[in-house]
Parts: sequence; structure tokens; C-alpha cells
Amino acid sequence: MRIVVVGDAILDVDLCGEATRLSPDAPVPVVDVSTVRRRAGGAGLVARMLAEDGWPVTLVTVLADDDAGRHVESALAGVKVVAGPSATPTPVKTRVRAGHQAVVRFDEGCGPPEAPETTPAMLRAVAKAGAIIVADYGRGLAGNPQLRELLERMADDVPIVWDPHPSGARPVPGVAVVTPNLAEAHQAAGTRTGGPFGPPRADGAGGVAAILLDDWHSRAVLVTTGEKGATLLLERDRTPRPILAPRVVAADPCGAGDRLAASIAAHLLQGRDLEDAAVLAVHEAAEFLAAGGVASLPDRHGNGKFRRRPAEPLLLVRRVRDNGGKVVATGGCFDLLHAGHVRSLAAARELGDCLVVCLNSDASVRRLKGEQRPIMAEQDRAELLLALECVDAVMIFDEDTPEAALQRLRPDIWVKGGDYNGEHLPEAELVESWGGRCVTVPYYPARSSTLLAEALAKVS
Repeated sequence: MRIVVVGDAILDVDLCGEATRLSPDAPVPVVDVSTVRRRAGGAGLVARMLAEDGWPVTLVTVLADDDAGRHVESALAGVKVVAGPSATPTPVKTRVRAGHQAVVRFDEGCGPPEAPETTPAMLRAVAKAGAIIVADYGRGLAGNPQLRELLERMADDVPIVWDPHPSGARPVPGVAVVTPNLAEAHQAAGTRTGGPFGPPRADGAGGVAAILLDDWHSRAVLVTTGEKGATLLLERDRTPRPILAPRVVAADPCGAGDRLAASIAAHLLQGRDLEDAAVLAVHEAAEFLAAGGVASLPDRHGNGKFRRRPAEPLLLVRRVRDNGGKVVATGGCFDLLHAGHVRSLAAARELGDCLVVCLNSDASVRRLKGEQRPIMAEQDRAELLLALECVDAVMIFDEDTPEAALQRLRPDIWVKGGDYNGEHLPEAELVESWGGRCVTVPYYPARSSTLLAEALAKVS
């Protein structure tokens, strides 16, 4: 079963070195930077942790087409990412560290963002989850109405762990557990004196958890209390359960909340009840800090080589057209990718400046080819196509024919294999209506998904 992490991805940058002197200009330490490390933060960090634990994980997020966004993607090598476009720059949080001590942090692009939209692919990925973590970092994705509606529908059947943010959205009703830290809990409950940044009232973690349980209508609230551990309050009996954390020495608590949320979701997916999952997660968060925290995570940045992100098809088409380019599209089921497909796709890409593949959804393939097909699910088929250098984007469609997808893309060239007669393509009239044209590329008769499927059946 796959864990889906939904939320805001950011870029964390660590400038690490030693401080052995003060600046002559001001009484501040001078840090001689020896290493620069970039890593995925926010929801990206949660996904990275789960991937390091060996879990199949999908990150559903939005990413800007900028250098910071590409660094985030590179740091997520090995994680399945389903990303929509972002209209605001990728937020960057840079920490300067002297030895194991953080000296200062400065943030870029962390102002109020435009509310992001969700794509159909993002919603499909969430709908297939065995467990969900909402890692809200206040960038707006957790407030998207379509996403919230889907999460609320799923909450009865799928364990959802909601890690909230002071600037983020309210958890949807019915989630398995919400995991604020004590400061976030008091701010959300309004239990501070002297305004939102004043000291908390005398209410302990159990008291503020009870207020939030009534307000959020979740099944449980787990308030983390730093080195003390956490307090769990369940909807069914309202008895605060303190969970003591092992005593550890940690210079930097960064990532502890992410580790906690990731661990709870993994244990719930394994069938443990929430109380057991919370106890294990508190201990695992402490062990994470004792091992060095985020600094202990392996560097998966891909040696600076950026992994090409699948483009959102309509934004890609608009960008290519704005630059005077030519849009090429092709379509099919691509149930078992073979050499004939690769050759045809490469030939199609040569005809223009981008290639969008219109891909039949699983439901569409079943209607066309029978209940035993597809052999591979649509997201796997899309991932394989996008791994090809010649494919720039994939648009999954649910209809039996690609006309509706073509209406949205309006490609300059629609490409089919040479087994079709270009003059009799069913889509020809539609494509020509906006000035496009239909083209065929060479067909390789000895290679087909059906032949591969038949061969596999003989050896299975």
C-alpha cells in the first residue's frame, strides 16, 4: 500500500562551517562555510523520510518552474512526485550552521502565496492512497476546495494524519489524528493571553487538545511537547494520555514533527491502533534527533543533476506557443511500452517543439480492450512515458477517444502510427478545424502490447 504525502514543498539550504572569530564590523560570528547542502523541506522532507524507510510513497504538491523548484525535484530522486504548477516562487529557507549550532535562518519567497490549483492527476494520486499525510506548511494547498472535498470523503476509510500550520487550513473533519506542537495548539485554540503571541494560559496539553478536538472534529489530537514527549486525546473517551519521550541531546530539533507524522502514518497503515502508533512515533522522532536529525539523512540530490519534472500539459502548451513553438501530440494506451512505441514517439517529437502524449485512463483501456487490461496502471504507464527524453508531458483522459483532450490541447500536429491512414483518422476533421494537421510516423508491425501480453502469458 502506498503512502501519499500531500502538502507544500520548500527548499531547505544548509550553509555549514565553523565559527572561530567575530566580525571586525560588528560583534557577530564569522562562519567559514565549508559545505552547502540543499534538501527538500516541508512535505518533501516527509516524503523523503518515508522513502528512506522503504515505503512506497507519492508526494502530491505544487512546484514552481524555477531553480529552487528544480533543486527540490533533484533532492527527491526516488520519490514519486505528482506536481501541479505553482504561480508563486518556490520558498527557500536557508540556515547558517556553525558546527552543530544554527546561527541564523533567512527565508526567501515565504510571503503569502496565491492559492494553488489541483490537477486531475494530483487528485487521482491522492485517491489511490493507503494512508495520507497532510503536511501543511501554510502555502495554501491544504485549503484547496477540491482536495479538501476528496480528503473528507476518504477520511472514513483511509487513515489521514494532519500536520497543521499556524498559517494553514483547518483540518477536514474525520481525520485520524492532528499533530500540532504545543505552541501551534494554543494558537489554534485561542488559549494565549495578551494576543496570539502571548504566553499560553495555564491549560496543559490535554486541555488545549480537548478544545481542538471539539473544534476540528478529528478522531484524535496529538499535541507534541518537545523533549517531554506528547499528549494524545482520543475522541472516543476524552482521557489525556501522556507519552513520555526518551531523553536525548539534540542541538537542532528541525524535522522532528515531520518524522513524527511520517511514523504515525506508517504504523497506522501496518494496522496498529492510534495509541500504539503514537507511542512508537514519539520514540522514533526522539531517535531521529539523537542520530543527528535532518543532517543524518542521506544526500539524494543527484550530484546537482536536475531531474526533469513532468510538465503540466496545458501550461507547457501555452509556454511553447508563447515562444512561437509548435505543439505535437499523440495518443494511445501504451499498456506495455516497447521499442515500437519508443521509435514512434521519438519520430513524433522531431516534428515540433514539445510532445504531449494523450494517455487512455485505466477505465478507458478496460472498455476498449477488456477487463484483463490494462496490465499496468495509468500512473505507472505515465511514469514510464515521462522517463523518455522525447516525451514532455502526459495528459490522461477517461473517454474512449481523445477528442476532448485534443479540444483542450489544440495541437499543431496530431501524430498516429503508420498503421493508420492519415486521411481517415477519426480525429482529422477536429484537428483541422483549428488549423492543425494529422501526420503518421512509421509503424513497426512485429512489436505491439498485445503480442507482448500474449508472450508473457505463455511464460507465466
